[in-house]
Amino acid sequence: MYNFALIGAAGYIAPRHLKAIYETNNNLVAATDPHDSVGILDKYFRNVYYFREFERFDRHLDKLRRNGRPIDYLTICSPNYLHDAHCRFGLRIGADVICEKPLVINPWHCDALKMMEKEFGGKINTILQLRLHKVVTALKEKYKNTTQKHDINLTYLTSRGPWYQYSWKGDKQQSGGLAMNIGVHFFDMLLWIFGTVQASSIYENSSTYMRGEMYLEHANVKWILSTEYNRLPQFCKDEGKTTYRSIRIDGEEIEFSDGFADLHTESYKQVLLGNGFTINDVKPSIDLIYEIRQQCGELEQ
Repeated sequence: MYNFALIGAAGYIAPRHLKAIYETNNNLVAATDPHDSVGILDKYFRNVYYFREFERFDRHLDKLRRNGRPIDYLTICSPNYLHDAHCRFGLRIGADVICEKPLVINPWHCDALKMMEKEFGGKINTILQLRLHKVVTALKEKYKNTTQKHDINLTYLTSRGPWYQYSWKGDKQQSGGLAMNIGVHFFDMLLWIFGTVQASSIYENSSTYMRGEMYLEHANVKWILSTEYNRLPQFCKDEGKTTYRSIRIDGEEIEFSDGFADLHTESYKQVLLGNGFTINDVKPSIDLIYEIRQQCGELEQ
């Protein structure tokens, strides 16, 4: 049983990490979040020390270390723009890190984090749960020896209300924009299966809708991302669904609407076995989205 601490306990993604820590038979000993709506902690753990102020959280973890009960893993569920700093914090306190996507917003932070891994002897693991989805692993196997160019259409529509634009997720400097915040998993998946990026183009771009094309080593990909409810297919609306995922490869629809429920737990199992996804694994998708952001003029000067 390993000791975990968690940053970002009140966020949208935190429950999946709490469930994963619990289902892998580990112990969450401390959590922090500036927002105190963290009652979800009690669903999985009864004795978590919670801190609204990060400084008190830091002090508590240091006290545990000095008393011979150090944190083994730091889980990061904070806003995207803080991931880099919180990964550094985890390494400095002697813990390995499990960081929700995206690992970082800017690619040069990957290089700095790799240097810190060497300096402190820790490891940063990033959540790339689509690589563990059964349909995706089957695609990886199917196309592992491909030599031709495949035509791919990727559509990911996930409805979000007005709150989304008022939160940090709607701030491009804090989230990395739509391509980073909701697209990074899918771009990583395509690069993993179909090879490196040769070129990329953007055709439409707004805070709620993006459309573009990228040319990979073994695929030409047309992609759409959106958080607009009105763009959902009618059958999704009729069935009360808020998310639509579609991949067509050479005209064939690949169905993977289901199978997402336990992917964080499976990610944790792999991390604990020493098979977590590394900085090198995630960097190609970070590089690609950085280029997309440059094309969209979204980068801070």
